[in-house]
Amino acid sequence: MGALPHAHPILDLPAPQRDLQHLWQAWRLRQRRRRLIFRALRKRRDLTLVADRTAGLARTAILCVLVVRNEAERLAHFLAHHRRLGVDHFLVVDNASTDATPALLRDQPDVSLWQTAASYKRSRFGLDWTNWLLLRHGHGRWCLTLDADELLVYPHWETRPLPALTRWLDDHGQDSFGALMLDLYPEGPLTAKGHRPGDDPLATLRWFDAGNYSVQVQPRMRNLWIQGGARARAFFATDPRRAPTLNKLPLVRWHWRYAYVNSTHAALPPRLNAVFDETGGERISGVLLHTKFLPSAVEKAAEEKGRRQHFANPSRYAAYYDGLLADPVLHCPASLAYTGWRQLEGLGLMSRGGWL
Repeated sequence: MGALPHAHPILDLPAPQRDLQHLWQAWRLRQRRRRLIFRALRKRRDLTLVADRTAGLARTAILCVLVVRNEAERLAHFLAHHRRLGVDHFLVVDNASTDATPALLRDQPDVSLWQTAASYKRSRFGLDWTNWLLLRHGHGRWCLTLDADELLVYPHWETRPLPALTRWLDDHGQDSFGALMLDLYPEGPLTAKGHRPGDDPLATLRWFDAGNYSVQVQPRMRNLWIQGGARARAFFATDPRRAPTLNKLPLVRWHWRYAYVNSTHAALPPRLNAVFDETGGERISGVLLHTKFLPSAVEKAAEEKGRRQHFANPSRYAAYYDGLLADPVLHCPASLAYTGWRQLEGLGLMSRGGWL
């Protein structure tokens, strides 16, 4: 991504004050990171171990961490896709699923499984559990942190698996890798086309928005803030600042001193968020194909509206859930059919940077 215009109030201060502000801000972020790590250590008590298959994992193993609830329809394809990419082991927290999710995961030889009935919201939307698993098992390893409705793609992903990508990142001194979450949707109403567990969701969700994205840099932690896409257009047109954040930092060479702050949108220390080039060049990036809008999205919207576990202030998002309950058509005249990573690179939604 190229250079981005943004305001940075600290830079407008005289040099002595600017230095003091930088020191003060750095201290506050260190303290915040320590608090997040302490929370993760405390919240590990929420988790009950079901299957631990981490013994004997190589130091070079690539891990995938996720928190799930009622994702049986997606998991078989999710696991197959990321195995193909080169994930060696999956660390999964099941948050009180009532479908076949726990049984499916227990049967996977490359999955270690924990269960909890604790509040997703009170665990910072599962992030405390994620940070704990990364702290316990991820130190020194490349770790991919995803939701079950996200499929990672990047330039040349079909022929160059994650070990090749992470070696290249290591060689170039990059400890993190950024990605845009791209909402995919069907051509008609969400429930118009059937989808069976294990099916490729991309056979149903073939369309996406190519434009209407806004990008800012958050000066405090130097992370991107990207909004737009289908959800912003369809559900937040009158209040776009409340639209979902689409930038993510899914792949990190983890250290026990690291912590995710807000989903995987930002991490501490702040240098991990430097996945863009402010000098006008480009860095390698990927896309998370977001498969939320399968037919089950309507039923799940009704459940989640009642559970009130997915937003800090759920009442503000009642209209969003109501919009999903109406079984909307997200397709519009500007929609494009997804054809692959080269298309996304051509549209500027991902970049190969120096990755040839």
